[in-house]
Amino acid sequence: MRKFHTLLGREMAAAFHQPLAFVVLFFFLLITGFNFHAGVSLLNHAAGSTTVVEAFFNTIYFWFPFVLVFPLITMRVFAEEAKLGTVETLMTAPVRDGQVVFAKYAGALMFFLILWVPSLLYFVVFQQVTSMSAAGAVGSYLGAYAMILLIGMLYTAIGCLASAMTDNQIVAAVIAFAAILGLFFLGLLSLFLPASGALLREVTYYFSPVQHMMDFSRGIFDTRPVVFYLSSTAVVLFCTFHVFQYRRWRS
Repeated sequence: MRKFHTLLGREMAAAFHQPLAFVVLFFFLLITGFNFHAGVSLLNHAAGSTTVVEAFFNTIYFWFPFVLVFPLITMRVFAEEAKLGTVETLMTAPVRDGQVVFAKYAGALMFFLILWVPSLLYFVVFQQVTSMSAAGAVGSYLGAYAMILLIGMLYTAIGCLASAMTDNQIVAAVIAFAAILGLFFLGLLSLFLPASGALLREVTYYFSPVQHMMDFSRGIFDTRPVVFYLSSTAVVLFCTFHVFQYRRWRS
């Protein structure tokens, strides 16, 4: 575990030593802050049972930065090491390929989760100012942030796989964005399929982060999305490990 922690610390330091990290953080907070303000303003002018948590986690202003951020934070993970030739130096250290892959993945995932920490303050401030709860129950908070973690795990793994496939960071970002966007829109089919296609709707539900977030932000927990994201993440990381090994030994 000491070697893993050392590698993880190396990845976190490398991430925050680049200006891109702070640019991403700034614009991410800007968009999510606007999203929260827009959601509260909309609820002030419309009567309904929708909570602030539901309004925050189920708008286009939420999903746009959510999908876009993964290629930005993962494109350098492997591609930069391969381009600079530092991966050979790294692999001369007494560490295993699996430790390197998982440390890079964990570093990117931790950076993604750090982006969401300030959003917790939105709900705290809202409750302090209005003396009202932003959600109907604690389960809404837990469900929404649990879904952020689960979806983030899969999309970060996809971004790492894309980065392991090429030496070019831009190409890695494009591959990751295309794969994530394709998977995202595949899940949206469940919203447009007719009721007669019940079986197909049920299948596409597994790929629908929008539907999953709608349910979990209401405090409705379903084990099927949990199994899907965990198993899919494991498969993608397994592929990343073998791609990394193949490229390293080929070079």
